[in-house]
Amino acid sequence: MSADPSLRGYLADAVTWDTERTLQTQLSARRAWRVAAGASLCVLALALAIAVMMPLKRVEPYLIRVDARTGAVDVLPPYRGGATFGKTIARYFLMRYISVCERFDYAMAAADYQHCGAFNSSRLNEALYARWARGNPHSPLNIHRDGSSVEVRIQAVSFLGRALGGGHLAQVRFERISRQPGGTVRNRRQWIATVGYRFTGAPVHAATRRWNPLGFEVTALEMERETLGSAPARLPRRRRP
Repeated sequence: MSADPSLRGYLADAVTWDTERTLQTQLSARRAWRVAAGASLCVLALALAIAVMMPLKRVEPYLIRVDARTGAVDVLPPYRGGATFGKTIARYFLMRYISVCERFDYAMAAADYQHCGAFNSSRLNEALYARWARGNPHSPLNIHRDGSSVEVRIQAVSFLGRALGGGHLAQVRFERISRQPGGTVRNRRQWIATVGYRFTGAPVHAATRRWNPLGFEVTALEMERETLGSAPARLPRRRRP
């Protein structure tokens, strides 16, 4: 049975339309898969970029300390547990040395004198002897014979690296608090001590090993008062008409 000649054109157009629609559906599906694959690659690249940049976006907390009396500013970094054993021991001895040698109390004067001498080099011990001699009017024994005392509070220890003549350099910031015989605070002074030091091994003398078992030796010492900066300029006064 032959089809109606008038329907042949219509049937041919229908077949062509259905074929084209099927091809368009397949092309759309391929295009969608390509877009999805591209988006997945972009997301993966973005995730990798964020992972690489995470250390750069980390928040690092720090503490800024301002001294209420001198205005000195320093930054205290957080302790990460990475301090070397040598620096930890050196910090202890530096704090101990300044505390013992700069404080004064008649009840501990003799022991502190021997303790301080156990850390000093021979040259510094000669200077210590001259400083404490009774014939020196500025000797602590003469200045504090009225019962007054000096207290020391360590504030910070900074390592400056190697010294020119060997050994190491460090700075110790501390506060000297002078007290009257009754214990009332007379004055407070901020000081910076620049200390040259080294480790020479265990001392020979048993009495020295009692104070200084590791042979911490101070080879140079320079004391400097920590003062405020220059006073701000005053504004000129206006003249009255």
